[in-house]
Amino acid sequence: MKRGFTLVELLIVIGLLGAIALIVISAINPIEQSNRARDTKYKADAGQLIGATDRYFVTQDEFPWSTFDSVTYPSADTAVPFGSATLQMYGLCGATCTVDGLLIGNNELKTEFRSRDFVKGTPTVPNQIWVGKGLGSSESTYACFVPLSKSIRDKACNDGKVYTLSGSTRTVVSGATCLGTATGWSASPYMYVCLPE
Repeated sequence: MKRGFTLVELLIVIGLLGAIALIVISAINPIEQSNRARDTKYKADAGQLIGATDRYFVTQDEFPWSTFDSVTYPSADTAVPFGSATLQMYGLCGATCTVDGLLIGNNELKTEFRSRDFVKGTPTVPNQIWVGKGLGSSESTYACFVPLSKSIRDKACNDGKVYTLSGSTRTVVSGATCLGTATGWSASPYMYVCLPE
């Protein structure tokens, strides 16, 4: 009597292994994990930008945009429109992002910061960090980005910390508007999470 597996038994085992593999891959969700890692980096970079901007203000008694253009931004009370952190007025980059800006030149950020994903990456809105400040000296400077991770988007929606940006104004987006939708996360008007929270 010959011992071994029949073709049907082998196909059943292969099918079961395939089903188990699909269950494991869907549980791990590598795309969501990659998006969460990217969002964590952007959040850390946004925090460093805010910290560097605040330190620059303490040492220079003005923000980088006031040093860059004292006529348009004469004081700490002046509103600053949201724009890409790579613009020269925000202090990360010089005239181009191959040259150090005020924050790097004053040792508030390391030169390597110019090699971050949001500086070297694709220059579309979801791949940038936006910096701006509202009117008044008590208004914070904010660094905002469009998260890619569904879990981070949903948490921000549930916490009521999702915004649209217009000029120097952040407008809260209602949780019902942002939960479970891709609109606004991937198309204009974009929805952002901002630091400080």
